[in-house]
Amino acid sequence: MTRRLIGLIADTHGLVRPEVHRALDGVELILHAGDVGGHEVLAELSFIAPVHAVRGNCDAPGTPGLHATLLHEVGGVAIHVSHGHELGAPTPERLLARYPGDVLVYGHTHVARVTRSGDRLVVNPGAAGPARFDLVPSVARLSIEGQRIDVEIVRLDESQPSADC
Repeated sequence: MTRRLIGLIADTHGLVRPEVHRALDGVELILHAGDVGGHEVLAELSFIAPVHAVRGNCDAPGTPGLHATLLHEVGGVAIHVSHGHELGAPTPERLLARYPGDVLVYGHTHVARVTRSGDRLVVNPGAAGPARFDLVPSVARLSIEGQRIDVEIVRLDESQPSADC
């Protein structure tokens, strides 16, 4: 059985920290859950692995390469990606009620969170960009091996400057 490794990132707000390269080393795909902050972010992340991204509330409408939502299949596992702002205050419960998929990935809150609900998984990788709200920046690594789905939150360096949306 082949293990598939997917990088999850959100809320970069125009900044790709050097630590992101190390944290996502070896992933075959990166899913970005919005508030990208410019094409340069996607270009830099693509040096690590192919990138698929959704638009967040701070991204300009109609930005090329950013979708409203994504549904991507990896190893027979359906992964839904949205920013979450479309739900107002996104919660795992609201995401589970609204979207299909085995794994639901979102951003917007900047708070890293992993919630299991039956055989479904909801993941917010946290915010990888400029530090905000006294939260430690982070990304996540999603591992798929057969029917086993695991996720690891990876904390990033706290020494970068803060910024507004």
